[in-house]
Amino acid sequence: MLKQQVAKIKQGTDVYAVMEHFYTLQGEGAHTGKAAYFIRLGGCDVGCVWCDVKDSWDVSKHPVMSTDEIVEAALKYPGRIAVVTGGEPAMHDLQPLSDALHKAGFKVHIETSGAHPLTGDLDWVTLSPKKFKSPLEENMPEADELKVVVYNKSDLEWAEFHKKKVSRDCQLFLQPEWSKKEKIVPLLIEYIQQHPEWQLSLQAHKYINIP
Repeated sequence: MLKQQVAKIKQGTDVYAVMEHFYTLQGEGAHTGKAAYFIRLGGCDVGCVWCDVKDSWDVSKHPVMSTDEIVEAALKYPGRIAVVTGGEPAMHDLQPLSDALHKAGFKVHIETSGAHPLTGDLDWVTLSPKKFKSPLEENMPEADELKVVVYNKSDLEWAEFHKKKVSRDCQLFLQPEWSKKEKIVPLLIEYIQQHPEWQLSLQAHKYINIP
């Protein structure tokens, strides 16, 4: 049903179901602290039990915006990084959106589980593999950063497994699942000290209470 809903949107002319869009600071990974305009698309079939934006899953719940409307909203702010997130944004054809954002002078970043083929011209790919629906093999070499959310200790094995599939230039991040951060952060500190190719990613936006 979800794929049918997404397909229906694709039949439109450069339109997307947008749960929310806002200007803030990137709170995670390699670009933490940078001003960015977030475009959260509706629709996700990955189904992480600890997802903090479950309202994004049902694409039919969210208003449809054209690429022109999205870009017009983003241009109201001086930052020129646009982060396309979700939900699972790779369920949508991102070529029209990435073209429109590039034409307006934006760098286009995506945050994806990698479970669907990547589309569009993307300047930065954050790939965060999930056990609930594994990433496509073809997407692994495209990752600029691999960001693994750690919910329990066994997720470190999951992280190491996927580390072998990304390029040598890919930046590696371990991020504690927010509800278990008090337990997981000490584990990650110790692990990264022993495996320094990894870096710690904290959800800085939640600590400073911004979107």
